[in-house]
Amino acid sequence: KMEFLLHPSLHDPVQFLAENPNVVYAVVALPVAYYLLCWLLAAPVPDIRVEVLEDEANDTLSERPTIDPLNLKPGVVNCWDPSTMQTLGELPVMDRDEVVARIERAKKAQATWKNSSFEQRRLLLKIILKYIVDNQETIARVASRDSGKAKGDAAMGELLVTCEKLRWTINRGEKYLLPEQREAGTLMPHKRVWLEYVPVGVVGAIVPWNYPFHNVFNPLIATLFSGNAFVVKVSEYASWSTRYYGRIIEECLKAAGAPVDLVQIVTGFGDTGKALITGGVQKVIFVGSPEIGGKVMEAAATTWHPTPVILELGGKDPFIVCEDYGVDDDLVQVAVKGVFISMGQNCAGPERFFIYESIYDDFVARCAKIVNQLEQGNPLGPSCTVDCGAMVMGDRSKAMMQRLVDDAVKKGARCLAGGYTPSKDTAIGQGSFYPPTLLVDVPEDALIRREEIFGPIMCVVKVPNDSDAEAVRMANDCDFALGSCVWSRSKSRARKIARQLDAGMSAINDLGGTTYMSQSLPFGGAKRSGFDRFAGPEGLRGLCYPHVYSEDWVPFMKNTLPPLLQLPTSGKAFEFASSLMSMAYGVTLSQKLHGLKNLLALVIFPPKRPASKKDC
Repeated sequence: KMEFLLHPSLHDPVQFLAENPNVVYAVVALPVAYYLLCWLLAAPVPDIRVEVLEDEANDTLSERPTIDPLNLKPGVVNCWDPSTMQTLGELPVMDRDEVVARIERAKKAQATWKNSSFEQRRLLLKIILKYIVDNQETIARVASRDSGKAKGDAAMGELLVTCEKLRWTINRGEKYLLPEQREAGTLMPHKRVWLEYVPVGVVGAIVPWNYPFHNVFNPLIATLFSGNAFVVKVSEYASWSTRYYGRIIEECLKAAGAPVDLVQIVTGFGDTGKALITGGVQKVIFVGSPEIGGKVMEAAATTWHPTPVILELGGKDPFIVCEDYGVDDDLVQVAVKGVFISMGQNCAGPERFFIYESIYDDFVARCAKIVNQLEQGNPLGPSCTVDCGAMVMGDRSKAMMQRLVDDAVKKGARCLAGGYTPSKDTAIGQGSFYPPTLLVDVPEDALIRREEIFGPIMCVVKVPNDSDAEAVRMANDCDFALGSCVWSRSKSRARKIARQLDAGMSAINDLGGTTYMSQSLPFGGAKRSGFDRFAGPEGLRGLCYPHVYSEDWVPFMKNTLPPLLQLPTSGKAFEFASSLMSMAYGVTLSQKLHGLKNLLALVIFPPKRPASKKDC
C-alpha cells in the first residue's frame, strides 16, 4: 500500500493517467452515466408550438415605412426597429379600466395557482427552458430587432442569464420556500414553532427597454415559482417583442396545466404604469431611473394598503485595476466587452475605469486600438461581423451621449475614439446609432463621472501613485452603488478594496456582472441604485410573506395562566414576572439563583388574594 502511495507517477498527473487509462474512463463515464440516468428517469417535458410571424422569423424585412421618433402617432404605442427606423406596427395604450381588469383576471388565476405543487411549477419552468434552448435564434432576433443590440449580445445578455435563472430555480427554488422550523425560545420548550412562505398574490412589474426578453422573463420566473400571478408593464420603447414573448408564455402555461390568465402584459405610458401600481397588486418590482423610481414609491404609498416595492434604479459600476495585475489582451477584451455589450445600456456594467498610474498608458493604448476597430451597424443586416448595434431611444439617446462627451472634453478629457453624432447623410446616421466612444483622463468635475451613462462610452480615469485609498475614494464618490469589480494578482488585496466599496455586488478579477450568473446570489444595490433584491433565495422569499405558527408538541397539554398572573390580579404579578426573568435571563449565577429563590417562594408560599383592591 505504501509503495503505491509513493509511486512517482502520482506526482505527475499526466503520467499517472497515461499509465492508468481506466481511471480516465471512469472519470468520464461516471458523470455521463449519472446524467443519462437522470434523463431516463425524468418525466417528459412537453413540446410547445408558438406561431412566429414574418417580422419575427426573418433578419431582413420587406419594404416598410420609416418612423420619426419625434413625430409619433398619438394615442398608441408606436413600435420600430432602432437600427433601420422601420415601423413594426402599433400596440394599444391601456387605460386604467383595462389594467385593473387584467389585474383582476390575474388575481382569479392566482387563487388556483397558489395551491399548485412545486412539481407543477417546475414543469412550467422546464417547458419554458426547453423552448428557449430550441428557439434561441428567433428569440435573440426579436430582442435584437426591438432593442438594436447585436444577436450575440442578445444571446449572452438575455438568453443565457434567463436559462441560468430557470435552471437554478428548477433545481434549488423549492428548498427556500418550504416550511422552516425555528427555535421556540427559552420559556417555550413545550412549543413547536415554524414559518411558511405564503405568496403575496399578484406581483406587478414595470421594466425598461434594454433587455426586452430577460426583463419580462426574469421577474416572471421567480413570481410564478413562488405561487404568485404576474402583471408586467413593458416599456413603450420595447413593446413590439411582447407579441411573440406573450405567445410563448401563453403556450407554456397551457402545456403545464396552469391558468392562462396567470400572466398579463400591459402596454402604454406613464399613466398605464401608475394604474398598475395602484390597481390592486400586492407587490411592485420597478427597474428604471431614480427619478421615475421616486414616482413609483409615491404612487405605491397612496394605495389603501401601502404597496411594498423593489427598486433597481441603475448603476455606475467602478472597474478598478491595480498595478500588480498588469495589462494584457484578456483584461482589455473583458473591459471593452463589458462597456459595449448591448451598447452600454446596462444597469450593472462598468462605467468608470480606475486604472493605476503605472499601467494606465498601456491600458489606454490597448483599449484605443480595439475600440477604433469596432464595426457598427444593423445587427440583422448583411454583415455578420457587427460588434455594436443601435441605441433604443433615438435622437434623445444620442443627444444625452453627446452632452456628456462635450462636457468631459471641455473640462480636459481626451477623446480617442468616437465622440460624435453621426451625420444624417450616413447609413448609421439614419438609425439610432452613437459610435463606440473612448474618453480618457476624465476629470473629477465632469458630468460623466457622476451621471449614469447608459450608452456606448468608455470613461477611463488614472489612479495617482497606484493608491488603493485613492481608488476607493474616487469609486465611492458617486450616488450609485450597484455593481463593481477589482483586479489584482493578490486576491486578499482585491477583497480588501472591494469591501470598502459602496456596492451591492463585487467581482474579483472578473467583470462585475458575472455575479448575476450565480443566480443563488441576490441582485441589487444601495444608495441611489435602489433597495431590496431579486434573484436567489432572497428574491423568491421576497415575493412571499412569512406566516408563523406555534403549537404544543407535548400531548394532552393544556395551557393555563400561572395563578399569580390570573385575573383579578393577586397583586404579585410583577414580582412573579421579575423573578421568572431573573432566573431565565440572568447573566450571572447570582442573578439566576436570586430569581429562582424568589420564584420558588412565590409558588410554594403563594400570597393570599386580597379581599379588595384597597388591600393591595
